Amino acid sequence: MRITNKEFFNVDVLELAKNLLGKILCRKTKYGEILQFRITETEAYGGTNDSASHAHRGKTKRNAPMFEHGGTIYVYLCYGIHKILNIASGHAGDPQGVMIRGINEIYGPGKVTKALEISRDLSGADITTSPELWLENDDFQVNNIKEYKRIGIGYATQQDQDKLWRFRIDQ
Repeated sequence: MRITNKEFFNVDVLELAKNLLGKILCRKTKYGEILQFRITETEAYGGTNDSASHAHRGKTKRNAPMFEHGGTIYVYLCYGIHKILNIASGHAGDPQGVMIRGINEIYGPGKVTKALEISRDLSGADITTSPELWLENDDFQVNNIKEYKRIGIGYATQQDQDKLWRFRIDQ
């Protein structure tokens, strides 16, 4: 069943990061094919109080989707090579977001977007209404979630680097 309830996304980023685990990420490609992958790893970013977050220094054209309502898609280009998929969390004006790091047996945010044929054109769309990218809930039971430090945030304060804000299904 497609997740269309905006309240699912209007929660704290840590709650959404865990709640996304086990959900099905669906992508309709430009050729009409429907790709479906189970989310197996996420990473949380807490907005202006989190030095690892793109929103840490305020709103820009690039990070504007993070400042929108929960469920807004945020896709950015990392190192000029990899597209990275995030889903905004919480309420508009409070920039929080969850990076999708793993789907099925594919790990790494750049590999995720490549498998799903994600482009930056999706940035700013609402995942609850998008005809191209959406989430489904098949009531898959996540029995054990492992928590880890986030990856690739050496620029952040040590306190933010040490947060266990990366979540992975451990079944």
